This record gives sequence, structure tokens and C-alpha cells, in this order.
Amino acid sequence: MTAHLHALSFDAHEPQRLARFWAGVLGWETADDDPHDAVALLPSDDTGFRLRFLPSEEPKRGQNQAHFDLTSTSLDDQRQVVARALELGARHIDVGQRPEEGHVVLADPEGNEFCVIEPGNNFLADCGFVGALACDGSQEVGYFWSRALDWPLVWDQDQETAIRSPHGGPKITWGGPPVAPKSGKNRLHFDLVPPADGDQRAEVDRLLSLGATRLDIGQGDVDWVVLADPDGNEFCVMPPR
Repeated sequence: MTAHLHALSFDAHEPQRLARFWAGVLGWETADDDPHDAVALLPSDDTGFRLRFLPSEEPKRGQNQAHFDLTSTSLDDQRQVVARALELGARHIDVGQRPEEGHVVLADPEGNEFCVIEPGNNFLADCGFVGALACDGSQEVGYFWSRALDWPLVWDQDQETAIRSPHGGPKITWGGPPVAPKSGKNRLHFDLVPPADGDQRAEVDRLLSLGATRLDIGQGDVDWVVLADPDGNEFCVMPPR
């Protein structure tokens, strides 16, 4: 069996503060079972993966390669989601969006971008409040993650791809070329975990055969393995839990 997407991890200058922000926005509860000193949030819906906030002193460089698209059910609901986020510490930002576009672009207290999508978005219908994790990436990397997670492709047009868990929840999307160059280590990364009866080394070998590469980010002697996907995005393979 393949490893599952256990968490999306954020590098954070103040992990507790950032976790409180996202707990307030999403309505998720703090988890108390994370073995790696992260502050973690458990989904209260069918999102299927937790959020982890890891201490880091690295500054944010440029726009993140990935961001959440949060959905809304009406214009009033969209305004309420935006207002709640602003009260919790978000701010409006300009990433080049056009005035006629209906989504609202915000940044969390550490500058991580996210969007609150207007109602009636057919692409995100039935995906839940966390509609998508929207990523800057190639068609190749979309194919890689489809095979890595064993999630089917639900979009594959004009070099844009999207995958979604067979169990539902958010889509993960990649916008196709041109892919913005990386400027240092990504602030968001995936954490994969093999099944309880799985083998970490065998899973690493499988991911390498799919096109991943080993990576040294100065992690030292740890019990997880750091890899990069075909676009160079870092991710971790944790021990079975």
C-alpha cells in the first residue's frame, strides 16, 4: 500500500500563533499526538490531512508555491469568512488579481497567501470549505503526485492538472507552465506516512522510482527522509505510525 498524505506542514516563526489563526479560520482543533514537536491541527471535515506548524527562523522569500482556496456558499458567507480571517490577523494583499475576479486574496499573520473563492465555483463544488490546495507546478509533477498518493487525476487540460482523494475532500491543483522559479526552501511541504504495517525504506524506494530525488536540507540524523518531487519541491516520508 502507498503512503498517505498525513499533513501539510508550514514553516513558522511563531507556530503557536499561526496554528491559532488557522484553527480559528477553519474551525479545526489542536492535535495532541504529534511526535515531532510540531503544533498540529486535526480536520473537522473530510479534508483528510492535518496541518502542522514547525518552528523556523528562515524568512519568507517571495510568493509561496502553494496556497489554500477556501470556498463560500454565498456572497454574504464570503464576506463573513473574509471578516473572520481579518479579525484573526489576516490582511488583504495584491498578487496581481484583477478587479473583476470574484475571489479575495489574503495573507495569514506570517504572509502565507490564501484565497476566499466566490460562490458558484463549479470546479470546487462538493470539495468542502477547504476547496483546494492550489500549487504552482508542471504537468509532470501533477502526474507524479497522482501516482505517489494513488489519487486519480480529476483535471488534465492545457498542462494544468488536479488530483483528489477517492474519499473526497480538497483537490490539489497545479497550474502548469510557466512555473515560477523556487527561491529557497518552500515554506509549505507534504508529510507522507506509510501504513502502520508498511515499510518506510520501501516507500522511499517507490517514490524514487516515480521520479523523486533525495535531498539534504541540513536535517541531520532524523527518523524521516527528505525527498523532492520532479519540480524540486521538498516533502518528507515519515516512519509508520
